[in-house]
Amino acid sequence: MRTTRTGTSTGRNRGRTFTALAIVSVTGILTLTGCGLRDHRDDVGVPGSSPSGVPSVAPKASLPPGRKLGADAHVPSPSGVDGTDATAVSEAWVEVAYGYDTKYDYGPHDAVLRSARWFTPAKAAAERSYHPASGAGAQWNTWAGHRAWTTVDVTVDDDADGPADTAVLAYRAYYVDGTAHGRDGWTGTGPRANVYLKLTRAAGGRPWRVAEVTTVEAADSASPPASSAPPASPSMPSPTPSSTTPS
Repeated sequence: MRTTRTGTSTGRNRGRTFTALAIVSVTGILTLTGCGLRDHRDDVGVPGSSPSGVPSVAPKASLPPGRKLGADAHVPSPSGVDGTDATAVSEAWVEVAYGYDTKYDYGPHDAVLRSARWFTPAKAAAERSYHPASGAGAQWNTWAGHRAWTTVDVTVDDDADGPADTAVLAYRAYYVDGTAHGRDGWTGTGPRANVYLKLTRAAGGRPWRVAEVTTVEAADSASPPASSAPPASPSMPSPTPSSTTPS
């Protein structure tokens, strides 16, 4: 379930503007995890990083992919998304990327892969080649204990002063406020984050596609990132939200 609102959102990290983000160095990592702009892959090394940046410990086994979705799966699947509308594409991406079902997903990256239909080819390839090697986190484990799925309200982040769209480049910023719904009747806090997207398209009115994702998880959220594969190149006026991952 997705609700798109404009205006101020309670609990939203405010004052983050694309201008301010421009001074943050993009490290080439999609940062969609934890508080304090921490990349969960710091624990196991970032794909493509130099050996000096990787701890001298044995690598952990990669998490397996999620199970094939069953008839009772609760995951969003927006239809009729207007590919020529950058806002429609970005909102659909956020809804799907944060739509987890812990009965079938082993971690948030499974939802990111479901959102790949709206990625650029390079971004989709980066995500599909990335294999998370760390656990999904304490909050995910809580959700999984209730076999929960998540839904999100998606609010336009009007504090983000992004540049105007061009024919081939657009930026969008949202605040995600999620709820977890347990199959045992339990309800809890879902994913919460500020999400910044860079969208591109070829000239000639081609469909918009998400090229980079930067997210900052809410300070009181222990949820893992929605994505974790590195972007093809530095992107927005350069934040790294998934500054805890993008992708």
